[in-house]
Amino acid sequence: MILLLPLPLLVYLLSARAKQSAAPDAPEVAFPHLARLQAAFPHENPRKKSGWLHYAVLALVWAGLTAALMRPQIVSRFMQVESEGYDLMLAVDLSGSMNALDYKIDGRRVSRLDMVKSVVSRFIRHRRGDRIGLILFGTHAYLHVPLTFDTASVEKMLDNAEVGEAGGSTAIGDAIGLAVRSLRHKPANSRVLILLTDGADNSSTIPPLEAARLAKSYGIRVYTIGIGTDGPVPYPTPQGIVMAQFRTDPALLRKVAAITGGRFFEATDSAALRDIYAEIDKLEKTRMKRRSYMIRKPLFRYPLGFALILLLGFALAPVYGRVSDGG
Repeated sequence: MILLLPLPLLVYLLSARAKQSAAPDAPEVAFPHLARLQAAFPHENPRKKSGWLHYAVLALVWAGLTAALMRPQIVSRFMQVESEGYDLMLAVDLSGSMNALDYKIDGRRVSRLDMVKSVVSRFIRHRRGDRIGLILFGTHAYLHVPLTFDTASVEKMLDNAEVGEAGGSTAIGDAIGLAVRSLRHKPANSRVLILLTDGADNSSTIPPLEAARLAKSYGIRVYTIGIGTDGPVPYPTPQGIVMAQFRTDPALLRKVAAITGGRFFEATDSAALRDIYAEIDKLEKTRMKRRSYMIRKPLFRYPLGFALILLLGFALAPVYGRVSDGG
């Protein structure tokens, strides 16, 4: 954009040269009462009064507009820090059965999803130097948060998740397959999937055991956590709390974990989930580069504002001159 600075001067020189080279016998339109028009509409050329100031103001206006187009900005310091950690992908079940009220936190009955949010949020806060991603699944599985060092964002996105937003069924195999696609190109020996679900697979397009073998081929360990208790459990409905029973499949979760070299955890209460912390810390950590964010502060508004103020003053100056002359 800096090449635009001499553009007005170039246009002026070219136009002056064009006038000099114009044919002297160029046709013109003659108006017989030109003197009468000039007397009726007297006009004084402001350039004759201002002289060099006229062109100086225009040059400053053009320079300000060009500087704004250059998009000046202040960029914060960019640093790369090497750290050791894991690539952890969390897959959380949002099927309809996660509304069952068979857990208690501080003596208050809460849903399975609320218990998962409470425990997993504490887990996320303790993961220093790890990249964490979030997969939400029900009838369908989707990547809600890609792998990131910003664990606070992952925690907030999980806290905003609601039962049923991914469908009412359970697609365990699809969730594992999506995690494999997200983790397969990450550093080896640190790829971990933590799968939290309370139901049996009933809507996957890829069988869970087949997805587990695929995860093993990429060196991804799957830790499965079975949520919920056996037997009838309280379940909220529009008519009130009723007792309902949902099918679980802990045998499937054990097989998935065993195939990938992970472990199965049965979450009978919130304390049972904490055992996974020590288990993951036994894995070999991978050195990775952690990049801090670049904070950019744009400055284009200052030269743009300067140019607009000059342009406004330039436009109003002849008006004031005419008013004063006619007053």
